[in-house]
Amino acid sequence: MHLVTSALICAVRPHGEHGAIVRALTPRDGIQPGYVRGGRSRRLRPVLLPGNLIQAEYRARTDEQLAQLSVELSHSRAPLLGEALPAAAIDWACALTAATLPEAQPYPHLYQALEGVLSAVEAAPSAKGWAAALVRYELLILSELGFGLDLSECAATGARTNLAYVSPKSGRAVSGEAAGEYIDRLLPLPSFLLGGGSADWEDVFAGLRITGHFLARDLLIERQADVLAARERLVERLRRITR
Repeated sequence: MHLVTSALICAVRPHGEHGAIVRALTPRDGIQPGYVRGGRSRRLRPVLLPGNLIQAEYRARTDEQLAQLSVELSHSRAPLLGEALPAAAIDWACALTAATLPEAQPYPHLYQALEGVLSAVEAAPSAKGWAAALVRYELLILSELGFGLDLSECAATGARTNLAYVSPKSGRAVSGEAAGEYIDRLLPLPSFLLGGGSADWEDVFAGLRITGHFLARDLLIERQADVLAARERLVERLRRITR
């Protein structure tokens, strides 16, 4: 196995005294793990940070063997990690990606979307410019892994207008007219998830409530559930700036 590619670092954990195991998302080969010799050194620590774009070279004798990974920094987002809100956004987006995607499966749309979210955080660390994009990224993760929501029509009537809610059981849209007595059990559906465009903070938090419900129910379960702590930190920091 020999792979040379650009990659977005999603997770890093120490291995042995000096090394590190890195999980990175590549454009055509999905999540690829690799062992970086000296990954905990002073030289490589600033390179091996979630959100950084690297040029990666993977080498392994067999497909089953953990590859040796050589890295070269292409673009650093390290300065953002000193700011609480951008750091929380990068931490969550990368942790979600690393925890949910199976290895070596291609997800080119997710690579492009993650790069887009990280670039948006970098361009507008105040959060107003990237919060909606992060919600859309969570929806895309669900869709790419087979748990996509159906927001095209009302689950009860088939109507395509006045879609105002999402069923927490089926993940399908529900119109305002069809909500009826079940309205308190449904999740409000913000319009930016239907037609795109900008979103105010009320809409952003409504979107986060929807994606958070389905991520916790369908993807981040058992050992992966602790990843949600990164999301909770992010949501709490977003709420602080909007109070």
